[in-house]
Amino acid sequence: MNKIEYQELIAFHPGYYIKDYIDEQGITQEELAKRLQKTPKYVSDLVNGKINLTEEMVSRLSIVFGTSTKMWLNLNQKYIEKRIEIEKQKRIDEECELVRKIDYKFWVELGVVKAVRSVSEKVQELQKYFKVSSLKVLAQNDFLVQYRTSVSEMKDVNVINANAWVQTAINIGTQMDVVSFDKKKLLEAIPEIRDMTVQDPSIFYPKLKTLLASCGVALVLLPNLKNCGVNGAVKWLGKDKVVLALNDRRKYADTFWFALFHELGHVLQQRIKVLLVSENNKESLETDNRNQRLEIEADAFSRNILIPEIDYEQFVSANQNRFTAEIIKEFADRINILPGIIVGRLQQDKYLSYQTNLNSLKIKYMIV
Repeated sequence: MNKIEYQELIAFHPGYYIKDYIDEQGITQEELAKRLQKTPKYVSDLVNGKINLTEEMVSRLSIVFGTSTKMWLNLNQKYIEKRIEIEKQKRIDEECELVRKIDYKFWVELGVVKAVRSVSEKVQELQKYFKVSSLKVLAQNDFLVQYRTSVSEMKDVNVINANAWVQTAINIGTQMDVVSFDKKKLLEAIPEIRDMTVQDPSIFYPKLKTLLASCGVALVLLPNLKNCGVNGAVKWLGKDKVVLALNDRRKYADTFWFALFHELGHVLQQRIKVLLVSENNKESLETDNRNQRLEIEADAFSRNILIPEIDYEQFVSANQNRFTAEIIKEFADRINILPGIIVGRLQQDKYLSYQTNLNSLKIKYMIV
């Protein structure tokens, strides 16, 4: 194709002008090929813009057509420059389309990008913040959050926002000061963290961040990002620091604590070279047997820390699906945990409906 058009931009390949000369002089491409000592295919490819104009061909064309070499060199240079301009404009337009799939205000409110109006400025701000040469990187199924390519319902908008959310958590966690990771200290801190479940977030959250930092864990709690779907993530930054990120999507206390201990379970697994992501639709994630095992272990760790397995089994067996607010509160007091966490566990295990009136025992957090 000897002419490239995009919007108001047009790039003319030198072959476009060669065709004009051929038409003006009333010769065929085959005859021109003989005069240039080239094959008919070569001339056809050159006329149709399929190959580049070489310096050798510039010299031959100037002789055959009685023109200057400078003219052909100028035509070729203009074509190259205009083609680059077209490709750049295409990239900008593609990037702008990607920006429209995410909520730019999310990062403005986090204070990590400037509040700009033009879409192209938003593209540049996000490229710089996410440390990517193109926002297309965020649309790759295998970038940060590993998605199955066979899952048809997984849309680009979900992939883009999931990767953007995880990268944001990594960026924030990277800037946080923590000591070198100490697994023994973290294990010893687990009971203290569990005791925080009955405290108000204004009291426990500052203590939780400080305690985890003293174990080498950077806790990042991010607002929910539309179309994200990620509940949490664990990312090691070398061997001495790990970022633990949580999404405040539902804001229910039981969801927060289950997610926190799930991610702490991943931290204790110390899979330093693996980014572990917890997602709403787990069937969409690309996981091997090892990662599936890690997920199962993290789930079990979280459940059993919050509600010891023996206590839970005895509680369920003793009540035989006849759960009341009084019974749940009594059990919660005995094991020192929020009643809502017990309700959430019973719902997960299908002993209670998610529409039960016992949801009144579940509280929501507003953690700033």
